[in-house]
Formats: sequence, structure tokens, C-alpha cells
Amino acid sequence: MAPTLNRQRALLVLDKIDEILAWERAKEVERDERFVELGQYLCETRSGQYWRLENLKSFDEFLEKKFPESRRKAYYLMAIHEHLTQVPKRELREVGWTKARELVKVARREGKEFDCAPWVHKAKELPKEEFKREVERHLTGQDTEPWEIVYFKFYKSQLPVIDQAIETAALMLGSDKSRGYCLEMICADFLAGAHLAEGDPDTLLMALCRLIEFLPDPTKAELRRRMSIAS
Repeated sequence: MAPTLNRQRALLVLDKIDEILAWERAKEVERDERFVELGQYLCETRSGQYWRLENLKSFDEFLEKKFPESRRKAYYLMAIHEHLTQVPKRELREVGWTKARELVKVARREGKEFDCAPWVHKAKELPKEEFKREVERHLTGQDTEPWEIVYFKFYKSQLPVIDQAIETAALMLGSDKSRGYCLEMICADFLAGAHLAEGDPDTLLMALCRLIEFLPDPTKAELRRRMSIAS
């Protein structure tokens, strides 16, 4: 059942959300100043269904209106509020929302056993990407190589071909591979073909090595066997 709507409180919280979002746009900063407060108000809006005051059908529709670029950011902020209750708000503000988002991953994994003090210390001391790798090492037990997000603009008419190529690569590599790995395989295949005849042998070698790296272990073993016979 829908909770009883506290109109006075709802109006206050919705005004606060609008105020913080307007302040961020004016300051042109990330949510590293008031993200703790914003996450708290968003959680209260969801639980109290304050979005009904704006004649919206759901909380998702409310987020789509307030966060037109990406609702994912709003869910990150709410997760920070819900899972990092042990961390003082002052320290969360010092850490910043992007590192706090990584802290949530550790808190979710460890539950009641989560020891926030050493992790907050690491978050304060380490650069953003290094802290992210530290979290990945803790969660997976493996070192991760540095990465970066690359943006491309595609026309809508191009997307069917691109999506089909990535899906085909995913079928070849396995569903556990990310779209980034799939794109790398497509590029490596193109480079290998382009340099097969009269191209740069170093580029051909690099592309072939990457393609071989994507092969399943039994296939790699069979390839080595055939190469040893051929040599």
C-alpha cells in the first residue's frame, strides 16, 4: 500500500532536491559537495512516494525528470546513503561521491563485517583510479590493468551494424567478456587482415597476438601443437 503522503515534508524535500541540482549546475561541479544530502533526500522521496506531488506515475519517472542525463547517478547516490551508514557524513564529503561509490561495493560484499575506517583512509589517500583498482583487487583477488572510458558519437543509422558486430564477437568470445573486449577483437581482426599482405609486420604480429589471447585455452593448445608441427 502507498504510504500516507506528508505534503509539507514532501514539498520541503522536493525543493531541497531542486535546490541542490540547481546549485550543482551553477557551480559546474560534481556531487562532491552536497551528494550526501542529495542521496538522503532521494531515498526519502522514494520511500515516501513524494513524487506523487508532481503528478508522476513512478519514482523512475521522477528520476528521469530530475536526472535527464543518467538515472544511474541518482541510484549511486542513494546506494551511498543506504550502505555507508557507518561512515560519518563529514568524512564522506571529504572522500567525494566517486570514491564513495566504490566504497559501497566493499560494504555490500562484507555486510556487517565491513570495517569502514581503513577503507575511508585509503579513499582519502589514494588517487581516484588507484583506489578503484584497490577495490577491484579486494573484490576479485586479481590485479586489474588501468582503464579509461572513451566516448564516440554514432549516428542512429550506424548503431544496428555496430551492435550486431559486438554481439557476434560476444558469441565468439563468450558472454563473460565485456563489450570493450569484443570491440578490441573486432579491431584486432581488422588490423590482421589489413596488414596480412603488404602491411606493417609489427602491427600484424600485435593484432594476431591479441586475437590468440581471446581464444579458449584448448584452442590455444591446439594452435601451439599445429605451429610446432609446421615449424
